Amino acid sequence: MAKGLLSNPIFQDETKAREWLEARLWKGGRVCPHCGVVGESTLMQGKTTRPGLYQCNACREPFTVTVGTLYERSKIPLHKWLAATQLLMSSKKGMSALQIGRMLGISPKSSWFLMHRIRESLREIDAAPMGGTGKIVEADETFVGGKEKNKHKRLRNKKNIGGAGKEAVFSLVERGGKVRSQRVARVNAKTLRPILTAQIDAATSLMTDGAGQYRHMHKDFARHEMVNHEIDEYVRGDAHTNTIEGYFSILKRGIIGTYHHISPQHLKRYLAEFDYRYNERASLEVDDALRMEKSVSGIVGKRLTYRRTCREGEPVRA
Repeated sequence: MAKGLLSNPIFQDETKAREWLEARLWKGGRVCPHCGVVGESTLMQGKTTRPGLYQCNACREPFTVTVGTLYERSKIPLHKWLAATQLLMSSKKGMSALQIGRMLGISPKSSWFLMHRIRESLREIDAAPMGGTGKIVEADETFVGGKEKNKHKRLRNKKNIGGAGKEAVFSLVERGGKVRSQRVARVNAKTLRPILTAQIDAATSLMTDGAGQYRHMHKDFARHEMVNHEIDEYVRGDAHTNTIEGYFSILKRGIIGTYHHISPQHLKRYLAEFDYRYNERASLEVDDALRMEKSVSGIVGKRLTYRRTCREGEPVRA
């Protein structure tokens, strides 16, 4: 599978990879990352000049297509960045950094950092509210991580019920649309209500289970329906949480089967990865190649340094 996926020249040749990236990031003309002027730059040529280097005619600063992106100052060849992105975008349950490193000839330390930078580029920034008139959004929480021996134990803290040592993940999914997930410290109305009201349009129909933290959400939305799982009620008309449960099954299979362990500090990036693949899925007429191409737009303005990554948590084998 990988051989066929990576047969495109942009995954094997540095020049082809740079030209491909330029065509997608500079559709409206070359943009100087220093002053923002468009279409006013000159290709620098010379025996000692690296390929793809331009000089802005306005501010006189040199730049390449990678300046101001996640790829800036990286010693990993650009075509390997694109190849790693393609592999991640075409793997429904993800692919470990060690596996990608072996396939692309990158050290474990470098591949771990590379994968986190790619995940960082997938994170949504200032996203518009979900739902609206006539739309249905499902909300639910799940727990990931923790030791297998503690799988069925319960935390004593009544404000955060879940498996011992696990992290709480709260997700919203619009039927026929996108999902949005985030790590939360507590699973209660005080924590979840601000998230719901900020990220879902008030004209939306909200669907949840019968947990206590959702019981008063009808005050904030046009309609709120709950299904009571405790009495084995899972569907009542259009009231159900089956869509979000389906997403959780993909998320958990990826974490358990591919990544095995995810540190709390990096959970937000793994969630961004699974959210992005779900939001750009085949049922929305997005294939692997298009998903990879669309993901590249997120690299601009999201530079993540190794020091900053490690400050959030030590590298893990993922």
